[in-house]
Amino acid sequence: MRVEIWSDIACPWCYVGKARFEKALDAFPHRDQVEVVHRSFELDPGRAKGDIQPVIRMLTKKYGMSEAQAQAGEENLGTQAAAEGLEYRTRDRDHGNTFDMHRLLHFAKQQGRQDELIGLLYKANFAEERTVFDDDERLVELAVAAGLDADAARTVLADPAAYADDVRADEREAAELGANGVPFFVLDRKYGVSGAQPAEVFAQALTQAWGERPPLRLIQDGSADAQACGPDGCAVPQS
Repeated sequence: MRVEIWSDIACPWCYVGKARFEKALDAFPHRDQVEVVHRSFELDPGRAKGDIQPVIRMLTKKYGMSEAQAQAGEENLGTQAAAEGLEYRTRDRDHGNTFDMHRLLHFAKQQGRQDELIGLLYKANFAEERTVFDDDERLVELAVAAGLDADAARTVLADPAAYADDVRADEREAAELGANGVPFFVLDRKYGVSGAQPAEVFAQALTQAWGERPPLRLIQDGSADAQACGPDGCAVPQS
C-alpha cells in the first residue's frame, strides 16, 4: 500500500501531522508493506528566494491578526508539538521560500533518502536556531546528514531547473486531487485525509484502506503447468 503525503517545510501542522501519522504507522500490523512518498506543496509559492521575514510579521501581514494573536497561535503550536515529542521554537523563527528544499527532496527521493531529509528539514526549521532559508550550505549540511553526497546536493541547488518540473507536477496533482491545504494524505489513491489528524484517525484510515484493497485476480487462460519455483525448489524440465 502506498501513502502519499503532500506537505511544505514551512507548515507547522505538517511537522506535527507527520509525527502523528508515524505514530499510527508504527503500530500498524502491515507497516513493512506500506510505502510512504512525500509530495511537494508550497504554502507561499510567490515569495522570492531572498524574501525572508520573521514568522510573526508574516502571520500578521498575511492573516490580518495582531502580534499577540500570532504569538498565541505559535504558543499553541508549541504545545501541540510537545505532545508529540517534538521540539518547537515559538519565538524568533523566520519564514521564506521553500522551492529549493522541495527540489532537494526530489533528489533525495531518487537516492532513497527522502524521509530522512524531510525529517531533518522540519527539525531545522521548527526546532533549531539557524535558518534554513538564506544559506544553501545549510541545506547541503542537512542533505549530508540525511546520507546524501555533498557535491551532488550542491549541484542540485545551483541549478534552478533541477527537479523543478517534479515539484510543479506534484503541485498540479495536489490541485487535481482537491488539496488546497496541507498536510494532505492520500492512501492508495482511494482515500484522502486532510490536516494533522489525531493518530487514531490515521490508524483507522490505514486499516480501512488496507482492508479494502482488491484481491489479486489470476489470469485463467494461462498454462496450468507453467514452470515456477516454490518452497521445495524449482522444477527442472526433463529432456
